[in-house]
Order: sequence, then structure tokens, then C-alpha cells
Amino acid sequence: MGRPRAVVPAWAVHVFFLVCATVAPIGYELAGHAGQPAVQTLVAALPTVTFVVALRSGNLPLRRPWVMAVSGLALLVVAQLAWPSWVRDGRLGQAEGSLPDLMLSASHGLFLAGAALGLRRRMAEDAGGIVDAALVGLCAGGPLWVWGIQPHLTGASITGQTLLLIDVLVLCGVIGCLLRMATTAGPARAPLTYLLVTAAITLAALGVGSLSADGADRLAAQLWLLAFLTLAVVPLHPGVFAVTEPRPGAQPSGGRPHLAWLAAALSTNPLLTAVQTMRGSDSASLLLPIGTLMVIPLVLLRIHRLTVQREHAERTLAYQASHDELTGLCNRRHVMGEIDHALTGVHRGDLAGVTVLLCDLNGFKPINDRFGHLVGDEALTVVAQRLAAATAAGDLVARLGGDEFLVVRRAATAGDLADRIHDALNEPMLLSAGPVSVGVTIGAAHAGPGDATSREALIARADAAMYARKAARAA
Repeated sequence: MGRPRAVVPAWAVHVFFLVCATVAPIGYELAGHAGQPAVQTLVAALPTVTFVVALRSGNLPLRRPWVMAVSGLALLVVAQLAWPSWVRDGRLGQAEGSLPDLMLSASHGLFLAGAALGLRRRMAEDAGGIVDAALVGLCAGGPLWVWGIQPHLTGASITGQTLLLIDVLVLCGVIGCLLRMATTAGPARAPLTYLLVTAAITLAALGVGSLSADGADRLAAQLWLLAFLTLAVVPLHPGVFAVTEPRPGAQPSGGRPHLAWLAAALSTNPLLTAVQTMRGSDSASLLLPIGTLMVIPLVLLRIHRLTVQREHAERTLAYQASHDELTGLCNRRHVMGEIDHALTGVHRGDLAGVTVLLCDLNGFKPINDRFGHLVGDEALTVVAQRLAAATAAGDLVARLGGDEFLVVRRAATAGDLADRIHDALNEPMLLSAGPVSVGVTIGAAHAGPGDATSREALIARADAAMYARKAARAA
């Protein structure tokens, strides 16, 4: 997919944000008590408009996740229309447990779920690091709740506190993730930074809204407006297209966990609860169960990522131990074990016989001498492909080293396999240096029931047959 035409250039996005961030707070104050809800409604609707524009312009790929995110923004606009004075009257962050509180949490959840689905390909390149950052951020929300927010919630309901605590912890986790992603260079840095600032300002608005100090409600309302304005410029930035795509050349990684940091983070909430309990305070009573329930899925996800990473490494090591690095065929060690296994089957009567064909290339050294080893490696790769194509599904093809290959067939006879290999390898090969040709000399040896031949003797017979053919050809 090609990069779509940007809605506006990057410099215009920054200018637009600075102008709006200056004008909106002034306009909010000038609107007075009666006009402030209208200003809040207009600003709250702005991110929905800009995201819809970006979706229509194609600047936001993966439409479904972003449609989910926009539905969360639309829910915020509905809440603003239904309760226009809710923020102005200082009820933001008060944890009343009212319907506006519920709609606020639901809208945040929808937007964050949609954004996470939209960013999943970007996050996949550093999945382990992202989960670690989310864990650290989420656990950092514990001290903020215990010392900065919960003590100021006078008369708040349990439902309201629960909704607000979940919102605070989720925002802290999101900030951790965005901090991790925003440190990467590239066109996605600016929109990711805007998302990071949006989450931080939203968290600050909720924290300030919980205070009972004079002017806290006005500051919370101003921060609320600024959060909407910051979010509104994200889909307009031309780099938002890169946010949903992995970085060029980046490889998915499980990431190495920083165990000391994770241990400290995961210990925070239990320690806070223990300290508050010893002091006779209940300010941390909600933190331990809710924080733990939110941490458990992330810990399980991290363990899953480490398990997948380990299994992948084990499969890679097993493959490398049994296959040739250049051609992808079985290597000497693996094929020798398979011959031993096949001979054991013949001796027991489980197999009708086993045949080995030792294939030595003719004219390969001049290719290396004339064109170099890189072209020689190309030739060996083509030979390996042709050998695999000429053999049957049950045959085993291996590279012994250099230009020697070995084919193992578990059957009473090899049939016309040697002729097919000979015809396949005598066809000219078109390499980067031009067309080249090689030949092949094949020595075959067979072991059947009642034959007590060992693996070494069987290969020695094939080797003797091959050299006999070479001598006959040279004569």
C-alpha cells in the first residue's frame, strides 16, 4: 500500500495546535458561565471530526479499529451534550459513580481498545518491551492514587472510586506504552508524542478535578479542553500513517525483561496497601484488588511472549543443528543418524531396503575460480533445489560439505532416481554471473534384508562406486 496524501503538512498541524491551544482557553473564559458548556461541546467534537476526515482521506489504514476509537470519541460528545455543565461545575474526577462517570470510562475504553488494535502491528515489533512499559506505568499509578487522588475524594461512592481508579491505572499504563513507542525515530514519533501528551493531560485533568482547592475545577476544565485539542491533531499529522505500520527493517522481538524494574513495579501496590493498613487508613483498599486484576493479564501476556520466544529459539536451534546453512538441506550429522535409523529398520524387517546415492558435482571448481564464491554458493543453492525436486517425498537429501550431496531412499530399489538426478543437474543454470553448467557423478549402494552392512560400509561402497564412474568417464 502506498503512502496516502497527507491531510495537511506537519508544520501546519503544529501551528494549528498552538493556535487552538491558545485561543480555546481564552475563549472558554470569555464565554462566561453560560457559554462555557457550548465551548466544551465544540472542542469535544473536534477530535471526532478530525479522525473522520483522516479516515475518509485514507491517512488512517485499518479502518475498523479506528472506527471503534471514533465511537469512543462520539460517546464523549454525547455525554457532553447530555450533561453540558458537568465539567464546568467541577464534577470531573469527583468519583460520584454517576452515569457521566460511567460514560467517560466507557468512552476511554472504546477509544483505547480501538487505538490498541490500530497500533498492534507497530507494537508487535517490541511486544515484550511494550508489555513491560505498560506494567511499570500501571503500577506507577498506585502511588498517584494513594497519595494524590483518593485522599481528596470526600463523599465519593465505591462505584465512582472504582471507575476513576480503573481510568487512572489504564491511563498510566497507556502513558508507559506510548513513552516506549515514542522514543523510536521516524515519521510516527510526532503523532505518538501527541497521543502521549493527550494521555498525560487527561490524567492530570482527572487528578486536578479530584482536588477541592479553589480554582481546581477551572484548571481541570482547561486541561480537559487541552486534552481534546491535543488528540484532535493526531489524525491530521502526515506521520499518523506510519503509526499503524512496523518500522522499515524492524524485526518482531519478544524483548528482554528488566527483572529488577518489573519486580519493583509489581511490588508497589502490595507494599502501599500494607503500609496503609498498618496506619489504619483505607485509602489503598481498592488499589490492591483492582490493581492486581489489571496486572494479572499483562503478566500472563508477558509470560506467553517469553514462552513463544523460547520455543521459537529452540526450533531455530534444532533446525540449525540438523540443516545446512547455505542450502537448507539436511547436514552431515542429521543424515548419518537417519541412515543408522533406516539400517536398523532394514535389519528388523521394518523396511524392504535402503539406498544411498553419493552425488559429486563435476565442473564446480571452475565456477568458483572464475566467478567467485558468491556465485559458487548460488550454484550450490540451485543444485540443492533441483535435487529436492528430483526426489520423492520420502527421500532424504543432504549436503555433506563442499560440492558433495547424499540422497537416501528407504525402499527396496532406487528405481530411476539416479537418472532423474543426472538429468536435472546437467541442465544449465542461470546465475547472476550468467549461464553456467555442472555435471554430476553418482555412486549408489544398497542394503537389503539379511545385509549386515554398517552405515560406514554402505557409504564407502557408494563412494567407491562414484570414483569408479569418475575413472571410467576420464578414461
